Amino acid sequence: MKDFYGTQLPNALMLGTAQYPSPAILEQAFRASGASVATVSLRRESGAGQAFWQMIRDLGVTVLPNTAGCHTVKEAVTTAQMAREVFDTKWIKLELIGHTDSLQPDVFQLVEAARILTEDGFRVFPYTTDDLIVGERLLEAGCEVLMPWGAPIGSGRGLSNTYALRAMRAAFPDVPLVIDAGIGVPSHAAQAMELGYDAVLLNTAVARAGDPVEMARAMALAIEAGQRAYQADPIEQRDMAEPSTPVIGKAFLS
Repeated sequence: MKDFYGTQLPNALMLGTAQYPSPAILEQAFRASGASVATVSLRRESGAGQAFWQMIRDLGVTVLPNTAGCHTVKEAVTTAQMAREVFDTKWIKLELIGHTDSLQPDVFQLVEAARILTEDGFRVFPYTTDDLIVGERLLEAGCEVLMPWGAPIGSGRGLSNTYALRAMRAAFPDVPLVIDAGIGVPSHAAQAMELGYDAVLLNTAVARAGDPVEMARAMALAIEAGQRAYQADPIEQRDMAEPSTPVIGKAFLS
């Protein structure tokens, strides 16, 4: 796995902390998943208080605050600066929503906010689309990680455009890439890793599952399987069948 701003993560799963039935289930799910990163909203922490923040500390994971719910550059930058003070980290997941129904990021404001935050010393993890030009602009703005969506947040639809995601992996071979949003079941997570992505960030698929703890465990296994499959160099797809048993030396009866 690639370094994320100089940090080597022990696990390719990043897990959100919202929507769980209870703090106890959240904690159990994290421990079952082995996730190395917890995304935390400033709004979530403010509403839950010190008990929630202490629980996250006790998990021993890297904290990635986010700017969830922000719609303007000013709002996102201000939220990031507040999060830096609250969580004592330069890492920030930059979300800047431009479309209410799809929660698609406003990529124009996203690039501007990323530049401002990078110049202010932040290590920006931008939630973006799978557009290559936007990716290039974010890297030029100072980002060292890209987080393209698989599908709209909370939709559970999986990877809507594998062609674009594969193209992004090929275009930025040395950039850490994280699939963020849209994962619904473990097979989606495995597919993301099979494409060569470096991590998967998900929340709703685990938090709102009938059994969040078991789903967290399943996601962890799927990500490991997909990662191992990619490293094993899978065979290429073919349009025609190819026999697995050789015919050379086969006896023919006249």
